[in-house]
Amino acid sequence: MGRKRSAGDVPELAAGNGILDRRALLAAGASLAGAGAIAARPALGAGELSMEPWMTEPGAPFVGYGQPSRFEAKVVRTFASAPGTTGTGASRTPLQRLNGTITPNGLHFERHHSGIPDIDPDAHRLLIHGLVKRPLVFTLEALARYPMETRIAFVECGGNTGALYQKEPAQLDLQASHGLLSCAEWTGVRLALLLEEAGVEPQAQWLLAEGADAAGMSRSVPMKAVDEALVALYQNGERVRPSNGYPLRLLLPGDEGNMNVKWLRRIKVTAGPTMTKDETSKYTILLPSGKSLQFVFPLEAKSVITNPSPGLTLNGAGLYEISGLAWSGYGKISRVDVSADGGKSWAPAALQEPVLPKALTRFRMPWRWDGGPAVLQSRATDASGYVQPTRAALIAERGTKTFYHFNGIASWAIGEHGEVRHVYA
Repeated sequence: MGRKRSAGDVPELAAGNGILDRRALLAAGASLAGAGAIAARPALGAGELSMEPWMTEPGAPFVGYGQPSRFEAKVVRTFASAPGTTGTGASRTPLQRLNGTITPNGLHFERHHSGIPDIDPDAHRLLIHGLVKRPLVFTLEALARYPMETRIAFVECGGNTGALYQKEPAQLDLQASHGLLSCAEWTGVRLALLLEEAGVEPQAQWLLAEGADAAGMSRSVPMKAVDEALVALYQNGERVRPSNGYPLRLLLPGDEGNMNVKWLRRIKVTAGPTMTKDETSKYTILLPSGKSLQFVFPLEAKSVITNPSPGLTLNGAGLYEISGLAWSGYGKISRVDVSADGGKSWAPAALQEPVLPKALTRFRMPWRWDGGPAVLQSRATDASGYVQPTRAALIAERGTKTFYHFNGIASWAIGEHGEVRHVYA
């Protein structure tokens, strides 16, 4: 769709139903108020500001570990446990209440198969054995002496957004539908360095990674994934939280979350996959033919609009910023297109720097909502050339009998009163 200019000072349209050129917010500045935005009223001076109670007495004292403002009490994880258990289930990140790309440690999603173990770091060990010349056991103190590296990477559960496979649109808020996704800065020792010290035998093609939780959660990992793998000890600068693997976890950037084994205690080098319960009974993709895709490790390119999104409401017609997240297990996000008319027309969004491989990328797009019907969508393209499919195309390929690796385009409909709901478009 070609660009056109509306009357007056309204910025250029880049696609149908009010999608503006991504440079509009920078180029037009305050003139966007004329496009229906709620403009700030002119200030008359310092007298306009009242003396609030918190300015009349000393504030709170120092504390050993800072907490969010009490006014941000709604910014929390939601969680559910399987019946009859205390810790088997998942908690979800409130993506709709966050901005930027890094998830605070206390809001990083969790998926546990038998609760969170209370591990004494002084007693914990990491064993590397199997097809190696020299089996090794590492203490935490020993690992801390190795060179460490830092990288930013997303972690996403393979079952995230699985509800979007179902026949009718799931009426869930964004946290419930997409909240098994987070992104952090991870610091640790390269797994390749530890394997090099152990001396991997020529016939080795796979690893078995096992956790120290009561479920003994374990997964087979192809040797080719080792180059990017970290044995992570730190998360966003502090020690990895117990809910995310304390005292150490495996980080496999771009691969489904279940492979990033938490509470890592053992790496066994093998000639082939081990076929554990966690990769046979679960985490396979059942196709319409009755066959299953197994060992589908990288998470395909995906995006979602986080604001506005289901559970939120627009406060009248006017100018808004459409914002969201895009990510790919194949590498960097190269482009995100946004539509406000259900995919009839698209325009490229601005990608917020830094754009990193296998990390969340924030995209932004100015939008002038006229108060009428709209269906918002986003479509990610990664550096490999992979384009996020429509839901219909994904269903045609995989059917609806699976629950894993849903990466179809999500559609948010805007109602006349500004309410946002999930639809299939």
